Amino acid sequence: MAALRVRCRLFARYAEVVGSDEVTVELPPGAVVSDAIAALRGAVRGAAALPATPLVAINHQHVRPGTPLRDGDELAVLPPLAGG
Repeated sequence: MAALRVRCRLFARYAEVVGSDEVTVELPPGAVVSDAIAALRGAVRGAAALPATPLVAINHQHVRPGTPLRDGDELAVLPPLAGG
């Protein structure tokens, strides 16, 4: 099986820390959200400052760390939300 390519979108402070609002990671087949976050934190300069379990969404739907990924998914890494 071929590797999965997942587009990681970063917002607000997370984009500032990484220096980009979008990064693509390659993952092995069967990877889940937490694998993508670990790959992002380990491979991208500045991304180690991201939390190990941030709020995330796949293709505009909030998901949990164990949610499976598919090739071509868009993974949004969201900073903590505040209300007012």
